[in-house]
Amino acid sequence: MAAYLVDDTRKVTTHRLIEMKQQGKKIAMLTAYDYTMAQIVDQAGMDIILVGDSASNVMAGNWTTLPISLDQMIYHAKSVVRGVKRSLVVCDMPFGTYQVNVTESVSNAIRIMKETHADALKLEGGVEILPQIKAILDAGIPVMGHLGLTPQSINKFGTYAVRAREEAEAQKLFSDAKALQEVGCFGIVLEKIPAALCNKVCNELRIPVIGIGAGPADGQVLVIHDMLGMNQGFSPKFLRRYADLFTVMTDAIGQYITDVKSCDFPSESECY
Repeated sequence: MAAYLVDDTRKVTTHRLIEMKQQGKKIAMLTAYDYTMAQIVDQAGMDIILVGDSASNVMAGNWTTLPISLDQMIYHAKSVVRGVKRSLVVCDMPFGTYQVNVTESVSNAIRIMKETHADALKLEGGVEILPQIKAILDAGIPVMGHLGLTPQSINKFGTYAVRAREEAEAQKLFSDAKALQEVGCFGIVLEKIPAALCNKVCNELRIPVIGIGAGPADGQVLVIHDMLGMNQGFSPKFLRRYADLFTVMTDAIGQYITDVKSCDFPSESECY
C-alpha cells in the first residue's frame, strides 16, 4: 500500500475534522465532479471531496462559477457520492440559491441533501448571509464557510486578485470567520488572502481552516483539473501541479488516432 493511502477506512465526519485540528493533523481536500474521478480520489485517502461550483469552469467551460444551476450541482454531487466510501463530501450551493431569502435557502439546501446524499454544504460569504447559514444549520445540515476571494462575487470584485490586503477588509474577514464559527459552521475555506491573515484566523478558530492560495493552514484544497495538469490555461502562484495529464492524455489520444488510421488497431488478438 502506498504511503499516502490511509489505513483508517472509517467515514470522515465533521466531528473527526475538528478532532484532526485539535490533534494537529493536516486535512487534505480536493474537488471532484464525477463518479470515476471521485472513486480514485476517495481511494487515495482524501479527507474531504468538494463538489465545487468550479464545475461551471472545468466541466462546462464557463468563464465564471455563476452560470451553474442547482440541478447541475445536484447531478455532479450525486455522481460523486456514488463513488465515495470514506471522504466527507461537501457540495457548493450555487449562486442564487441562498442569497435571496432564508426560506428559499433552506428549501434549496434540503433539496441538495435529500437528492445527493452529500455530507455537507459550502456557502460563500460572512455576516451578510448569517441568517441563511443559521437556518440551514437549524435544519440539521452541516455548513462549511468560504471567505476571502469568493468567486460567486467576482462581478462585485472585478478581479481575481488577492483579497484582504487592506486593514479594513482583513478585519472584516477576521470578524466574519469568528461569526461563522459561532453560528455553527464546522470549517471555513479561506481563498487567496495573505498568509499572515490566514495564520491569524487558524490560531483564533477552534474549527478547521482550509486554505487555497492562503499559505499554510489546517488543510489545503485545490481543483483537481488544475493540480493534475489537465487545465494548462490556469497558472496562479499558489498552484502546484502534481502531474502533466494534458500531455499524457494528448499523447495517448494521438497514438490511438495513429493506430486507427494505420489499421494497427484493432489487431487480430483484439477481435472476437
